[in-house]
Amino acid sequence: MPPNRTASNGRKPSVDTDDESQATRPIAKKAKVSSSMAKQTENSLTLAPNGQPTNKVLPVKISFPQKREGALRIATWNICGLNTSMKKGFRHYIEAEDPDILVLTETKVNDAPIDPLLTSRFPHRAWSIAEKKSYSGTAILSKHKPLSVTTVLPNHPDPSSVKGRLVALEFAGCFVVGTYVVNAGQGLKTLDAKNTWNTHFTKYIRELDGRKPVIWVGDLNVAPTDIDLAKPKPNWNKTPGYTKDETDAFKEILNTEGKSAKFVDVWRRLHPKDRHYTYFSYRFNCREKGLGWRLDMFVLSERLEPHVKMCEIRSEIYGASDHVPVVLEIDEVVVLGSS
Repeated sequence: MPPNRTASNGRKPSVDTDDESQATRPIAKKAKVSSSMAKQTENSLTLAPNGQPTNKVLPVKISFPQKREGALRIATWNICGLNTSMKKGFRHYIEAEDPDILVLTETKVNDAPIDPLLTSRFPHRAWSIAEKKSYSGTAILSKHKPLSVTTVLPNHPDPSSVKGRLVALEFAGCFVVGTYVVNAGQGLKTLDAKNTWNTHFTKYIRELDGRKPVIWVGDLNVAPTDIDLAKPKPNWNKTPGYTKDETDAFKEILNTEGKSAKFVDVWRRLHPKDRHYTYFSYRFNCREKGLGWRLDMFVLSERLEPHVKMCEIRSEIYGASDHVPVVLEIDEVVVLGSS
């Protein structure tokens, strides 16, 4: 990306290391403080203009409300490299959250890790590893045994480009699909590749939904609407993640026109006006200013929505990655089936 655009828009460049390429600006003066932010608010951490905290490292003490009875807790986190994240507090979040299913994106691992933190907590682990070293990478770690696992996107013309970007676990009640979706790239040079991904992924997720409900989760690399990034106007059709092709593809999956079964962007459905984000560049004081993008999310088959107990952005969990986690609780029986 040309240096003048990087400097003026406050984004880090989109390059072949798979870093996000985003730009931002200040927005609303006030916003609601979610339950997941209550602890750090009590500790007098300051809030940015959009209502999210400004801490640049993980809090010393991390705690969350206890999981609801009968619920399954699923967390997703773009960790921007497992090895680096481990050194910055990754384990403290995992220990505090204690998810039943953990979806990791941008793991950048070259082999399936054997760290005791992961192997002891999650007996069932599926890693999708890219052919390129220390690039991309997606994983789903589960306390519950899936019926099947896949890491391929059917009929995609370039299977090697999919490696490291998709893991799908089938359970008795539904599919859990974790993705690290293709980035459209600096100067939108890989937008065609992103469009190809979207075409085949849309067919894939609809095929799965025809068999049983789907929980699609991860870094989806799209800001669906203008309230999902802090500086929409100058980025429209110029910056990866916020182009007409990408937002239209996301709308097609949600299928707001009702041509077939709908999907729901759950966090946005529960927080229709909040300008809260899941990615903040390390540069240009974006965290302090509340300048970010909402790229990490849960998209569910609409018939699962009544079973959702909560969906929150863990806004205070920043510093181990330039993304923060998102967590969802849903009735366990709809995922695992009845015993």
